[in-house]
Amino acid sequence: MRSTIQARAQGEADQHHVAEALVTDALQTSREGVVIVAADGRIALANAQALLFFDGLDAALAAGSSLSETADGVRDRREAAPADWFRALAQDGDVRLTDGRWLRVRRSVTRQGGFIALCSDVSLVKEQENRLTLTNLRLGAALDNMSQGLCLYDAQNRLMVVNRRYSEIYGLAAGAVVPGMTAQEVVSACIAAGNHPGCDLDALLRQQREALRNGERQTLFQELSDGRIVAIDRREAADGGFVATYEDVTERRRAEARIAFLAHHDMLTGLPNRVAVGQQIDMAVAQAGRDQGFAVFAIDLDDFRPVNETLGHGIGDELLVAVANRLTACVREIDCVARLGADEFIVVQRGVDRPEDAAVLARRLIEVVGAPYSLTNHNIRVGLTIGITLAPGDGTSCEKLLKNAEVALDRGKAEARGAFRFFEPAMDARLQARRILERDLRDALAREAFEVYYQPIYSLETDRICGFEALLRWNHPVRGFISPAEFIPIAEELGLIVPLGEWVLRRACEEAARWPDELKVAVNVSAVQFTSASLVTAVREALRRTGLPGRRLELEITETVLVANPGVTTAILHSLRALGVRVAMDDFGTGYSSLSYLRSFPFDKIKIDQSFVRDLCVKDGTDFIVRAVIGLGASLGMTTTAEGVETEAQLAHLRAEGCDEVQGYLFSRPVPVPEVATIIRRWNGDLKAIA
Repeated sequence: MRSTIQARAQGEADQHHVAEALVTDALQTSREGVVIVAADGRIALANAQALLFFDGLDAALAAGSSLSETADGVRDRREAAPADWFRALAQDGDVRLTDGRWLRVRRSVTRQGGFIALCSDVSLVKEQENRLTLTNLRLGAALDNMSQGLCLYDAQNRLMVVNRRYSEIYGLAAGAVVPGMTAQEVVSACIAAGNHPGCDLDALLRQQREALRNGERQTLFQELSDGRIVAIDRREAADGGFVATYEDVTERRRAEARIAFLAHHDMLTGLPNRVAVGQQIDMAVAQAGRDQGFAVFAIDLDDFRPVNETLGHGIGDELLVAVANRLTACVREIDCVARLGADEFIVVQRGVDRPEDAAVLARRLIEVVGAPYSLTNHNIRVGLTIGITLAPGDGTSCEKLLKNAEVALDRGKAEARGAFRFFEPAMDARLQARRILERDLRDALAREAFEVYYQPIYSLETDRICGFEALLRWNHPVRGFISPAEFIPIAEELGLIVPLGEWVLRRACEEAARWPDELKVAVNVSAVQFTSASLVTAVREALRRTGLPGRRLELEITETVLVANPGVTTAILHSLRALGVRVAMDDFGTGYSSLSYLRSFPFDKIKIDQSFVRDLCVKDGTDFIVRAVIGLGASLGMTTTAEGVETEAQLAHLRAEGCDEVQGYLFSRPVPVPEVATIIRRWNGDLKAIA
């Protein structure tokens, strides 16, 4: 029996040793670190992996160290850091080792009161978690700093992601919209915030569903209660959900609306511009029938330029706005007032059955717009000139009607400012002729296809020719000689008078330089040319290039030059006299005739207009005027020259009155330069040949 019992005991012992060997082998080959701690806190066992994990664990195992003893030692040495193995075995959780690796420790209590600690290397997992956390932080920062709001929903229409901008756009309190809410709950939160007064949940959801039709991406523009516009862009996601972005496009829409407005309206007055009025006229043409026409008014302010130039563009703009308001007040809602630019306006009057209907409106416009304006520190009065064309009689296209109205306007400005004129077919023919003349004038200036003719000036003191007046002539290849009275005003309107005047000046100086030294040349200077900043320079350069002494050049200006800007005029006159040039007042007595001009401005000569000379021998008082002018010139030390002398009686009268110089057909008509020598020989006798 004993032997049987001993055998059995021996077998059990062998089995225990085998099992223990198997466990030990399993522990040593495990990829996890295993540490067995006895009930008294001493380390009973640690496998090879655990020893690899923890520096110093093998020494603690050999010394039979206790966790409690180690803890007491750590407390006694407060400055020393606890060993990796001690920190890892103290409690469950993740521990970072001194070499930077991470271990995850899971402790299981044994029946004897100790525990087994399983340690796994989770460094890779931790690294991945850190990367994911950093990515999430960056994503969160990006979402919260987006200029757009964003909501991401899953396939069940539950909110997964929402950023801060979404709540800012809709004025939602923090936490009002959070992940997990349904799309309906999110919309309800926006309604509760007061963004959609008078609009219920179903209506808003229906709008948003319509933003995605046939699987295509659509944009919904939603107006909030405070007037802001939100653009909602919705796109389906691959998992059956969708993502929606929300952008406050209020300023962009306003800017777009402003751009669209300015494309069809005048920036200063807010009136329709040329494009918009063209559309109005096209619409009126399409609707016009035999019994219902309409009128197009071309309107131009009289004397607007002096207001702009003397008072400044600010006052000019203020005046234009006031005029626009008055024009608008005179018409009906079905009519149209537009501004084309500068001081040009257009009125389209609908429902015009007869010309008198348009005439009634034209008279009202002239009366209302012509009333005084009380502007900033200025009281101003301007008038209107109006050209009117009637549709469909005068045209059935916008271009034709506008052109005809402007033709009538040009005619009105030429004949009687401050009135209105209806278009007549004959006006168009005159306009075409004017356009041809403008073209030919430009071409003639480019080719220098002009001539300078010369009319002698006769000295009554010496009874000799003392000089010549240079007169511009244009021999048109088709029309022949065109009167300066016809083409000079056109040159002024086209801005050609300054280069044309400078050409005459150069040519006259060049030809006069070849005359005898005692002969002078007189050149007319227009008002536009005189106020040009280049006049003094042009005179100086002409004298320098031709070698003509300044004393032999006279410049003739009219009284109108003196009125525009007296200060500038005085400075220019003194600059000219500094060059030795003489200055004459032409056509004295036909303009403003203020005697203060003669006292204020440095003139050398007064020219008596031919209208006084013509009636000199008629007993109507003209002779007294001529006598007074000659006496005035003598008292001021100025030479007097009488123009238009055609008879011996006129000459004798002027000589008796003490006039200094005369010119007119009695002596010679204006002649081209080749005939100047002949005239000099006829009146002055044999002289040196002209070079």
